[in-house]
Amino acid sequence: MKTLIKLLLTTFAVLIIAYLFPNNWVRVDSFGAALLVALVLGLLNIFIKPILIILTLPITIVTLGLFLLVINALIVMLASYVIPEFYVKGFWIALLFSVVLSVLQSILYSFLDEK
Repeated sequence: MKTLIKLLLTTFAVLIIAYLFPNNWVRVDSFGAALLVALVLGLLNIFIKPILIILTLPITIVTLGLFLLVINALIVMLASYVIPEFYVKGFWIALLFSVVLSVLQSILYSFLDEK
C-alpha cells in the first residue's frame, strides 16, 4: 500500500514539475502519462541504475558522488525516450528535473513517515 502511495506522490511531483517548468523544457501530456513516467522511473531506478553505478564507480568515487547526478539525468532522459507523452529538452533540463524531483519526493515522502 505504501508503494502505491509513493507512486502516486511521484506522479503528482512529475505533474508539479511539468507545470512549473516552461512547456518547451518539460512536457507531460496527461495524468496517465505522469503515472507512466513515475512507474518507468521507478523501474529504471531498480534495474538500470545499479548497473550504471557499478560501471561508473571509479568516476563516482573521484567526484565524491556527484556523478550520481549525471546518472539520474540519464535515467530521466531514458524515460523521456521510452515514453512519447513525456518530453525533456536536453541533458541540463533532465539534470534540473531530477534534482527538483528528488527534493519534491523527499518533502512528499516525509508526510508518510509521520504518525
